[in-house]
Amino acid sequence: MSITTVNPATGERIAEYERHDAAAIETRVAAAARAATVWRGASVVQRADVVRRAGALLRERADRYARLMTVEMGKTLAGARAEVEKCAVCCDYYADHAERILAPEVIIDDVGDRAEVRLHPIGVVLAVMPWNFPFWQVIRFAAPALVAGNVGLLKHATNVPGCALALEELFRDAGAPDGAFTALLASSDVVEGLLDDTRIAAATLTGSEGAGSAVGAQAGRRIKKTVLELGGSDPFIVMPSADVERAATVAAQARTVNAGQSCIAAKRFIVHTAVYDRFLEHFVAAMRGLAVGDPLDEATDVGPMATVTLRDELQAQVDATVAAGARALLGGAPLPGPGNFYPPTVLVDVPDDTPAARDELFGPVAAVFRARDLDDAIRRANDSPFGLGASAWSRDEAEIERLTTELEAGSVFINAMVASDPRLPFGGVKRSGYGRELGPWGLREFVNIKTVRIMSPHEGDAAARSATE
Repeated sequence: MSITTVNPATGERIAEYERHDAAAIETRVAAAARAATVWRGASVVQRADVVRRAGALLRERADRYARLMTVEMGKTLAGARAEVEKCAVCCDYYADHAERILAPEVIIDDVGDRAEVRLHPIGVVLAVMPWNFPFWQVIRFAAPALVAGNVGLLKHATNVPGCALALEELFRDAGAPDGAFTALLASSDVVEGLLDDTRIAAATLTGSEGAGSAVGAQAGRRIKKTVLELGGSDPFIVMPSADVERAATVAAQARTVNAGQSCIAAKRFIVHTAVYDRFLEHFVAAMRGLAVGDPLDEATDVGPMATVTLRDELQAQVDATVAAGARALLGGAPLPGPGNFYPPTVLVDVPDDTPAARDELFGPVAAVFRARDLDDAIRRANDSPFGLGASAWSRDEAEIERLTTELEAGSVFINAMVASDPRLPFGGVKRSGYGRELGPWGLREFVNIKTVRIMSPHEGDAAARSATE
């Protein structure tokens, strides 16, 4: 059975890919296992050189890779180019810093004895990745995994098989050994068997809460390390001391980046009552001014949603929220015609127990709430099962200290929208997952942190005698 890709902007079929059957999957898992024994023996410098070449190839092929992403999942061409460049920057970061991050740490260096902490690869890491950032979410796992000496086995989303194979090609062309980075074209039902396979050492997943729960539970039964980056319902707080007009402009971008299909897109806009009306006026105007259309058109701000199913699920959440008493000041229904287009939408008077208040809305729909004061804003922001990112706008130092301390999130950005950075740890708390990607922290997630104690013969003999006396 093949995998058919569909252009989300037109509904037209793009291509068909042969789905990997059980035999093909076994061949690829076996190749990854063989590569793991070879790759771990390469020096850090050799591994870093491969990742560095991958970054260079990303830049050389930026137009091709960007167009592939746009056609397969609908992100704007400008957004896709920016994604490719961010991937290249990530490769540069790990190529430049791998030796330093992986260097043994000397804990004790007394006369005649020494203790070190060394970081060694653990083997094959299974990556279960989503479609919304089809290159970035893979590269931010693959670059640190490869420089650490691990190998990657990618189970990508089935609507972006072309991106999966392009990433396999990227690392092969960069000089990684056969099997060091392998893509599996298969549905999610293969993941359970892969997690049971003793050749798979660990797993990382970016995706929904349900998918993360399933992978975490299965890996836990097999005592395998996991990193989970799951959903988010990120708050965007605006206080009276903020630059309200600037906050409103950035808020529109933060809600509609990638057509709102981002875990760290701002979703709940919590505005102090003193500036609520002014913010709302500018925010609605900014959202209304965004151009929705063909993602290959350079003038487009918001492209289609990735699939018709996702669009219909979003509409059901909006309908339920409006039925409970919310009002749509802008948008609120799919656009007519071909493609999975959904307009920028602004909801107000949103009841607390509705989907827009409690769930993740994975599309360009904003829910705006009024806060009485800072305490009320923080309470409302934290009143969520998720804790991925948070943006807060204030120029008051006391407010900023409370916001950075009290907001329950893996990232808090002040006077800026939340964004990942290769140099900084990225991940969430609560139902947004656990573990961290990026920076030194992401590289150290999938290594054996090995304690090495080397004693002088004389002191070793003494220690042995002491232990037995």
